[in-house]
Amino acid sequence: MSVSFHQQGINSTLLRGEKRKVTSWIKQVITSERKKEGNISVIYTGKHDLLKMNNSFLSHNFHTDIITFNYNQDHLISGDLFIGIEQVISNSIEFKSTPRNELLRVIIHGVFHLIGYNDSTDKEKAEMRKREDNALVLFNALL
Repeated sequence: MSVSFHQQGINSTLLRGEKRKVTSWIKQVITSERKKEGNISVIYTGKHDLLKMNNSFLSHNFHTDIITFNYNQDHLISGDLFIGIEQVISNSIEFKSTPRNELLRVIIHGVFHLIGYNDSTDKEKAEMRKREDNALVLFNALL
């Protein structure tokens, strides 16, 4: 099984040279949740394409940083993570982070959605943020 990275209508150098580390990190997070890694695609795209997807698939008319499509089968975690790079960069400014760190947060946020966590309520959002923070500590500890 694998994690693959793609670019759709956008050219981003974020995380260039770190794809193996990101792949290992995703696998470790999934394993720590007692799940197995399937096929996960991380697709960088532009905000207009992501807005169209948000309208078409979720009936939302606003920009977002990620849309996750879940293709899980039992404990096998598989899916597509469509990530709006422009929104990630905008978020990094708003949250006083780096674009790299914000992208890592968004990627693992999508992975947690694939695992089964939601962020619809304030309580769920707080739990998701805690999981993201813990996963980012793990990423920074990887060699």
